[in-house]
Amino acid sequence: MTDTTQTTGQKSKRVVILGGHGKIALLAAPKFAAAGYTVDSAIRNPDHRADVESAGANPVELSIEEASVEDFADLFAGADAVVFSAGAGGGDPKRTHAVDYEAAVRSIEAAEKSGVRRYVMVSYSRADVDIDSLDPDDSFYAYAKAKHDADARLRESSLDYTILSPGMLTLDAASKSLRLVDDQGRIDGRDPDGDERNTSRENVAEVIVHVIDQDAAVRDTVRFYDGETAITEAVR
Repeated sequence: MTDTTQTTGQKSKRVVILGGHGKIALLAAPKFAAAGYTVDSAIRNPDHRADVESAGANPVELSIEEASVEDFADLFAGADAVVFSAGAGGGDPKRTHAVDYEAAVRSIEAAEKSGVRRYVMVSYSRADVDIDSLDPDDSFYAYAKAKHDADARLRESSLDYTILSPGMLTLDAASKSLRLVDDQGRIDGRDPDGDERNTSRENVAEVIVHVIDQDAAVRDTVRFYDGETAITEAVR
């Protein structure tokens, strides 16, 4: 485990990221470090250790698909916040359910058990509604249902959660500005056109750090795309 003592002699704040080798996690880790946090990033593949270390985080080998509530609780002990930014990546409905729902639920239960109050879930903008319009045979349905149900379980928890629900993820640099949308993913009551749903992964990383560092959007869901309103103004 990384030494959490800073040069000032004060103990730094600690965040645990699940899905530590994901694009958003690798972008968030150095931002947390810059804000004075130590980061433990859970990874399944030991080959990913170097990438995580380069991002300023401490790699912890843990398969979240197989980890028990107790395994998660051991990892979370003493942390200030947990970030669930993991995902099966689609393609296999059973694995999607195992990672995006079952592992998420165990991590929520572990946070409650270990006394970690702050929990941030990375979801997507239409997670609340897609299962009502998608055919269960649709290839996207398994993911939509897993995220919908995991978000619902988090809302039922005792945690100080924030659910972050971006649109279509891109590799664009962070603008640090957002546009808030409704639970249908609509902008001011209309469906978005063209690239209006685009959301920079780095913007998502910026929002993750912001809501934890500023204790913003507690027990709230933030649905957003890239936009013109500064994160600090859009998310309070």
